[in-house]
Amino acid sequence: MKTLFLCLSILFISSYLFAQKSNHASDKPIPGAERLDVYLPILKGKKVAVFANQTSMVGNTHLVDTLKKSGVNIKVIFGPEHGFRGIADAGEKVGNYIDEDTGIPVVSLYGSKRKPSAEDLKDVDLMLFDIQDVGVRFYTYISSLQEYIESAVENNKPIIILDRPNPNGFYVDGPVLDMKFKSFVGMQPIPIVYGMTIGEYANMLVQEAWLNVETPNQISIRANEKTIKGVSFLDDTKIKNYSVRMQIITCDNYTHKSKYTLPIKPSPNLPEIQSIYWYPSTCFFEGTVLSEGRGTEKPFQIFGHPSLPKNLYAFTPVSKPGATNPKLKDKLCYGWNISGTPDQVLQKANNKIQLEYLINAYKAFPNKDSFFLLPKSGKPEESFFAKLAGNAELMEQLKEGKTETDIRKSWEPALSNFKKIRKKYLLYTDF
Repeated sequence: MKTLFLCLSILFISSYLFAQKSNHASDKPIPGAERLDVYLPILKGKKVAVFANQTSMVGNTHLVDTLKKSGVNIKVIFGPEHGFRGIADAGEKVGNYIDEDTGIPVVSLYGSKRKPSAEDLKDVDLMLFDIQDVGVRFYTYISSLQEYIESAVENNKPIIILDRPNPNGFYVDGPVLDMKFKSFVGMQPIPIVYGMTIGEYANMLVQEAWLNVETPNQISIRANEKTIKGVSFLDDTKIKNYSVRMQIITCDNYTHKSKYTLPIKPSPNLPEIQSIYWYPSTCFFEGTVLSEGRGTEKPFQIFGHPSLPKNLYAFTPVSKPGATNPKLKDKLCYGWNISGTPDQVLQKANNKIQLEYLINAYKAFPNKDSFFLLPKSGKPEESFFAKLAGNAELMEQLKEGKTETDIRKSWEPALSNFKKIRKKYLLYTDF
């Protein structure tokens, strides 16, 4: 059987790949989408598919509008969870429609399907991906990224990824996903905070052969490495039985020591950087009966339940755009408010997942048998909490009263092993 090859062509345009000094006067990180001079020539004369949402901005203008004004022929737009315009509730299925502002068809990849079909891509020459991630395993945009790349492979399409800084890219922590708990909120054996940009993560997905490609791709591949105008093409690498043509437009002025504040909220319930910092630690409450703060001004910074002690912080979740029917809607809850300034939150979070809030909430909850939300089967290993944790162990550890120290020890050696894998695929100076 003829051997097939992987052609992974990664666009290295950040000087941080080779040195810490940037050519830009400003220290502000520059997303890949703003490096128009590098990737617009690649799009010229091509029929393009764009996977984007409200975070896909080039300065003050949306990427789609920028590309249209530059004469790029956009045939279709794909939208992720929360939709192309980013206003749908978490988990809400989104349908297809025609975008009013551009007249371009929008196909939802968070509704009846999660991958572009051959029919969606029949008139497309090249696929483009540009979505702001937050660097947390259960934030579904990296799952969408994987399936978008898989679709490119299966349909013989080249793909360009416009990289963006990771606001949680300055540390790595959490239990590594046990693949028995694979779901759309965790598709790969990575920790909850994996410390990579979407470009670096895409690099790892491909070169670790983690893609789930159903149909082998028969692509003619360029074998020789060359560099033109800062574009580096890697030599062919053998990966299973499929081929990828992928280019990553890297960020400039970014390292994994950067503290990047997003100019636009990435989803309705991450309205500010403080929520993004706390999200890896407090999203666990989505798998419990406690409110995780949806329907408040501080989602993921406020959490609690009506049955907790009344001397704790009091709040009431209400219906809001992006959280029209929050958990415990209109019910007075008691719990914790761990909000603060960005610097205060960074100091509290201390570059790791903070388990104390989950442990304390479980200890304080009066009816522990109903603390975790269980599926109809009643099996804890099938619960949403187990999917978030990436294992069934964390739930049992909480029930057994394990300390944070003991729980963290159980994450090894898998966490240290992941850190070694991660190092191979970094495109920016590490922390």
